[in-house]
Amino acid sequence: MNQGVKDYVAEKVKALINASSCCAEAKEVGQAWLDAMGTDKEAEQTKKLMEQLEMDIMPVDGLIAFADSEAGAQVFGPELAKNVAAHGREIKAAGAKYCDCPACNAVAAILEKKEELL
Repeated sequence: MNQGVKDYVAEKVKALINASSCCAEAKEVGQAWLDAMGTDKEAEQTKKLMEQLEMDIMPVDGLIAFADSEAGAQVFGPELAKNVAAHGREIKAAGAKYCDCPACNAVAAILEKKEELL
């Protein structure tokens, strides 16, 4: 793997880990990948990272559906849930495929480098 790609992905993994919208599982796998860089565990951890991130990235339609649901209202609160759903519709209309929260932005950037990492 190209060192420039590795450095770029490491930066994005750190951004992911620090994002308030990042789930505990992605934080754990991201940190394990960072810890494995340059070791004989790197390839194994890269595969685990990609698998986790592919599960975690939120398609924009999923964001909208969640924000419009009762569960979304419970998580965000009723007013914020409406705003999140509206924002989701707005970014979808602009061509977005995924949620644009800090965690999903980092995940999308990492997944763009998947072929170069594996």
